[in-house]
Amino acid sequence: MMLVDAHQHFWRLADRNGAWPPPELSAIYRDFFPDDLAPLLARHGVAATVLVQSMPNEDDTRFMLDLARRHPFIKGVVGWTDLKAPDAPARIAALAADPALKGLRPMLQDIADGDWIADPALGPGVQAMLRHGLSFDALVLPRHLPALLAFAERHPELPIVIDHGAKPLIADGVLEPWRGDIARLAALPQVCCKLSGLVTEAGPGWGVERLRPYVAHLLASFGPQRLIWGSDWPVLNLAADYAGWIAACASLLDHLGEPDRQAIFGLNARRFYRID
Repeated sequence: MMLVDAHQHFWRLADRNGAWPPPELSAIYRDFFPDDLAPLLARHGVAATVLVQSMPNEDDTRFMLDLARRHPFIKGVVGWTDLKAPDAPARIAALAADPALKGLRPMLQDIADGDWIADPALGPGVQAMLRHGLSFDALVLPRHLPALLAFAERHPELPIVIDHGAKPLIADGVLEPWRGDIARLAALPQVCCKLSGLVTEAGPGWGVERLRPYVAHLLASFGPQRLIWGSDWPVLNLAADYAGWIAACASLLDHLGEPDRQAIFGLNARRFYRID
């Protein structure tokens, strides 16, 4: 099985000017570069990754694109630009000139306006994304899902992936309205979902059984052809480690046949992000 990690980050604290993560998150309050991740990838047979933005500025995107040019295991970058800017189409065209750019991600979870994503003003930016063959990563919380549904219905040709299962309230054992909202989004064929980030939402002392009802619903909703595995490393280090997350996912998906597991652990990411 060729594993693809469809969601990981690198950052340099000096570039972040006090932005997240704060010093009290000591497990991730340091620089993270490809040399930190490469041994984990080799140990677990992960052949490729998708590097995802963690700052709402284009400098971070250019930093990631530079890393992708120098480290062959980075097969794609999901960057950032202001999709509502008057010159968004030109900005998108400039970034998309680098073939490593595969998608864009507004940091919706940090935007105070919960309906930001439903604004028709995003239209020109979305059209530019479509012209350049880019996909859309949705970094959302459960409260954003109705607005994301409106956005997805307005743009049926745009490939969308929901990051981290929309961060359900696993630690509190809350399923609704997340469960119903996820099912409605999954009914749209262009929407996929990442099996990532869930241990961070599960809280201290998490275990496979705490995750199981949420993973089961994601699998039932999206099916094995639209569920995409990722680590969310190094944020993952707040709650687990690379080996622990892979083992948890293997346990949660062990009832599936080999073709379905191969799809979730690699083939779906290659298709969604157009990785050769």
